[in-house]
This record gives sequence, structure tokens and C-alpha cells, in this order.
Amino acid sequence: MTWGILAAVIGAVTLVAALLWYLVIKTEGIYLGRRAVIWLYDVYAGRYDDIKQYDPITEDYFLARPIMQRLTHVRAPLVLDVATGTGRLPLALLEQPDFQGRIVALDLSRKMLAGAAPKLAPYGNRASLLHLPAERLPFPNGTFDLVTCLEALEFMMDPRAVLRELVRVLRPGGLLVLTNRQGLDAKLMPGRTFTHDTLKDLLKDLGLTRVEIDLWQVDYRIAWAEKPGTLPPAGPLALEEIWCCPSCGAIEMIPVGGGWRCLSCEARVPVGDDGVIEAERFSKN
Repeated sequence: MTWGILAAVIGAVTLVAALLWYLVIKTEGIYLGRRAVIWLYDVYAGRYDDIKQYDPITEDYFLARPIMQRLTHVRAPLVLDVATGTGRLPLALLEQPDFQGRIVALDLSRKMLAGAAPKLAPYGNRASLLHLPAERLPFPNGTFDLVTCLEALEFMMDPRAVLRELVRVLRPGGLLVLTNRQGLDAKLMPGRTFTHDTLKDLLKDLGLTRVEIDLWQVDYRIAWAEKPGTLPPAGPLALEEIWCCPSCGAIEMIPVGGGWRCLSCEARVPVGDDGVIEAERFSKN
């Protein structure tokens, strides 16, 4: 093999390695499709918290407290956390002495939810974990007092569709909390991220008001927005009071041994040994 051929081979291998690094590591599989993203998060789930270096003091100061300060008028909010991962936001809120609400948290990485389950188990039915995508949320319009989606929007297959759903299930008068990627990483994800001004315009176009985008982390800013209106807070409703059946759409889901059953159509949704509700899997008798 001549030096020219060897150099060409090395160059080709280097190019392929760089491309794989970009597609798999840097952009976390987003350009490879939904399955690739889910697979990667499943792979990293066991050490995700260590990678992110979450700590209770930081989460309290930069996440839970700012949210609680904006929800002082809601004694016991009903919360939806989309792309909850290992339960970062639910845990931060539930550890607040003044938080008396309930949380529904969902994610498409089953192993990430498996990591969240033991952390949230001590809070019983105040936190429900669903294995479910974000593009079609199984809840009525205007259900939740607070809807959140942190460090995840850029990894959704259709971020605009997700935003529409988040706004749809937020009650009039409710609070939406998002994060928006920034910096070099955002520039390396063309078509997957929004400029801060673009996100602000999108939220306003969806009818939200008091839209603010504040400093938060190195890679993210945090966005706040309210849905206009004055409906009373939803309060800490139980899951069976808000969950639409994945088969017929009726709010008739009840917990039964080993899962949930729809009283209207008899569809059944299993629950894992760790308590995660397998909302993507259901059968009809």
C-alpha cells in the first residue's frame, strides 16, 4: 500500500468517525430519527444524572424556587412534565415544602423512566410516570396549571407540534416553562433549534402572553409564558380524572390489578413492576 492510498484510507476513516461523533454523540441521534434518540437515552439512562451533575441545592435555587414564585396563587397545582427523563423537575418540586400539587411526567425512554421511578416512589400517587410521546397528549384541553419541557424540545421529531400540544393542555391562566438551546451546540443542530426571538414569536403566535426568555444555564435559556384567561386552577386531580383512553378517548380509565382499564371500551394499559404506566402499549378485549 502506497503512502497516498494509506493517507486516503486514514482520511476516510477519520471522516466517518467524525460524522458518527456528530450524529450519535454531539446531536444525540436527532438526525437519525426517533428510534435512535430513544436508544441513546436508554443507553445513557443509568449514568444520566452523573453526566448532568444535578444536585439538590442547584435544582432548588435555579429550577424549583423560580417556578414556585410564579405559582404563588395556585396552592396545589396540577403539573405536566414532558420529557421528564430521570424525574428532575418532579423531584425538585415535590421536595418543596410548599408544593402540594400532583405531577404527571412522561418520556419516551423507558430506561430513563426506570431511573425516575425509585426517586418518585416515596411520593406515591402525587407523581405518575407515563411511557408516552409528546406529540399527542392524552389529556383534555386546558387541563394543567403548569406545563414544562426542559432540555428536550430540540430532540423532538416535530418541535412545533409538541409546542401546540403543550399549549393545548395548559389551562387558561396557566404557566408554560420551556428551555431553549443556545451557543455553539445550537448552531451545530440546524433545523432543530430556535433562536430566542423565534421561540418568543412562536409562543406569541400560539396565543401565549407575558413571554419572557431569561438567562439560565450555559447551554440553555429558560422561557416563561402564560395562557390568557382566568379559569380556576385545576388543583391536584388524580390521573383517572384527566387521562383520556388511548383507544376510545373517554376519560374512563381506572386502576386495576397490574394496570389500567377503560370502563367505556375495556382497553387495558399495563403497568411495569416499577410503577411506570406503559401508555404506548394497550390492548382491547
